[in-house]
Amino acid sequence: MSNEPPCTQIPYSPINGHGGTSEMGAEMNPDEEQEALTGDEMEEKRYRPLVLEEWEKETANWNAILTQKLKKQCACGPARLKRQILGFFPILSWLPNYQFKEWIIGDVMSGLIVGILLVPQSIAYSLLAGQDPIYGLYTSFFSCIIYTLLGSSHHISVGIFGVLCLLVGQVVDKELMAAGYLTVSNRTAMVGEGNFTVPIDCDRSCYAIMVGTTVTFMAGVYQVLMGVFQVGFVSVYLSDALLSGFATGASITILTSQVKYLLGITLPRTRGLGSLVKTWFYLFQNIKQTNVCDLITSLLCLLVLVPTKELNDRFKSKLKAPIPMELIVVIVATLASHFGRFQELYGSDIAGAIPTGFQAPMLPAWSLIPNVAVDALSIAIIGFAITVSLSEMFAKKHGYEVDANQEMYAIGFCNILPAFFRCFTTSAALTKTLVKESTGCHTQLSGLVTALVLLLVLLVIAPLFFSLQKCVLAVIIVVNLKGALRKFADVPRMWRVNHVDASIWLVTMATSALLNTELGLLVGVLFSALCVLARTQRATATELGRAGKEELYEDLGTYKGLKTQAGVTVFRFEAPIYYANQALFKKALYQRLGLDPVKEKSLHQKLEKKKRKQQREAKLEAGEEDGQSRAKDGAIAVSRPSFHTLVIDCGPVLFLDTPGVNALKEVRKDYAELGVRVLLARCNPTVLDSLRRASYLEEDSAVESVFLTISDAVNYSCSLCSQNGGCETLC
Repeated sequence: MSNEPPCTQIPYSPINGHGGTSEMGAEMNPDEEQEALTGDEMEEKRYRPLVLEEWEKETANWNAILTQKLKKQCACGPARLKRQILGFFPILSWLPNYQFKEWIIGDVMSGLIVGILLVPQSIAYSLLAGQDPIYGLYTSFFSCIIYTLLGSSHHISVGIFGVLCLLVGQVVDKELMAAGYLTVSNRTAMVGEGNFTVPIDCDRSCYAIMVGTTVTFMAGVYQVLMGVFQVGFVSVYLSDALLSGFATGASITILTSQVKYLLGITLPRTRGLGSLVKTWFYLFQNIKQTNVCDLITSLLCLLVLVPTKELNDRFKSKLKAPIPMELIVVIVATLASHFGRFQELYGSDIAGAIPTGFQAPMLPAWSLIPNVAVDALSIAIIGFAITVSLSEMFAKKHGYEVDANQEMYAIGFCNILPAFFRCFTTSAALTKTLVKESTGCHTQLSGLVTALVLLLVLLVIAPLFFSLQKCVLAVIIVVNLKGALRKFADVPRMWRVNHVDASIWLVTMATSALLNTELGLLVGVLFSALCVLARTQRATATELGRAGKEELYEDLGTYKGLKTQAGVTVFRFEAPIYYANQALFKKALYQRLGLDPVKEKSLHQKLEKKKRKQQREAKLEAGEEDGQSRAKDGAIAVSRPSFHTLVIDCGPVLFLDTPGVNALKEVRKDYAELGVRVLLARCNPTVLDSLRRASYLEEDSAVESVFLTISDAVNYSCSLCSQNGGCETLC
């Protein structure tokens, strides 16, 4: 760092500026300029900074704007009707342009493969949602058809998703416990039991799907309402770190909930905060009750599925299709359980009877809506956020666009309509979407092929899974958690890249796993917001220097060889200045400059008071002259500023509110009392507008206190210094 000579004469540059130019930037003629200048001022002309002429802003007529928008929204005609129909049913846009020869093979193959993978997963995730296996097949079947009609993404696979199944299962368990179903096994409910009326012939399975369909219906309603009010932007507040941490925390909860099936033991139900810790306590307490048959089956399935998953991941670029080992394991395990009579001989828990065909439609339980409305909101937000993020990721990869609000409609109706057919909540799923894309999918026609595979299972094959052990389904669920659980290995890398994102991930994961899944999401959102707020509270404050002869000013503490102008200090605060950090802005400014004008003013007042007191005492003791001398000797001089101008670089200041503008006014006033001029540079139009409306530019000498560049502010201050007889007169 080096200092430039103190405030040297700056030659006039013929650019638009203050003083000496007309409104359009024309110079004064020589005679007028000669008359205006006297003495030394003839040689020292004021520096004319760059000025831009702003466009006149038209006053917004809100009545006209609202009227125009209402007319546009309410206008009805053939063109608008066609546009609305094509927008709501994207299939009508891409199906007529379907390239049959190029796309049909890829769509059929991807649909078949995803359908084969969905069969065992649908049965397994029904267990996680607290439902019978048939309802998982229903859910996957209907969601594939509806998303094909309404979805704007060409590649994502919509169906059962583990995290949402966990959330639905928690709501189902809560309501089953409230209705008394968990106290007596497979009992028949009595009318009016609990806080609401239960159908008289509704057993545990019936009531569980009733709760599941009701929460699914409400989640779909929320999602459609979000689409109607076009609040798709809410997904931007769920960062990747937050969603990843939430998924990992939920995966730990899912893993914990499946251990009892892997071991074949029965555990007491746990709910509320800390349920994960309670579950592991009960697991170790009842470990002696482990069913050896289920344990051996679980280990064998893990030994087969885990390496196969690794092979599929490692060689996915070489394999034309992933190895459907889950389906093979389900078939082999079912045959082994059936012919080995595992249930009769060893007491293994099995899937039980799975009916064929479709059951009659059923209305959601309207009386349950008050109980599940809050839970359904968090499920709706998570499902939408995951679906939109996957849609946008694959759309960007393949070069097309998706409509976030249309995705909201699509996933909403994927929940509302199937809720009448005994289905539970769905969303996009990353694993199946990756399989779908890698096997040649071009359009959502592959979703219809997947639905046909599921239909075949529903009509013919489903009853054959009667003897399938639940521990096999638990193994399938656990193996599919591998991707989320592997995120723990990425924590050191995340911490090196960004401490804030890593902290958000850890906090969201820990609260989701250790406290409560829904609470974890809320805590993650609040913690993310606090992190954003904390960044403005701990904004970087730096003193700037110029890089050589360039008009570039950077931090003196970061770069070498920067120069400073004697008598001029340039300060930068890298955050908006608003009510929450305006006090911190002033504190950072005073600390960086080493000069607090408020303290200096207070010290000056104290010294003046002390001086007057000493003068009075001196007069009484030794006369007026000696007293004045003693008072002068005893007084402590107030420190004088080492600079005459403070330039505040407002480039990083995105906005100002009223307290922020008031803070700038206080800084200017306090430093003015010490003889220091405060100038602002690089203000964006929003900041300038805030300054104008708060009358910052209308106060004394404020007309020439805002500049477009830092160099303009520095050169202008030096020209004023020269005109006033040198820097010393300003200090």
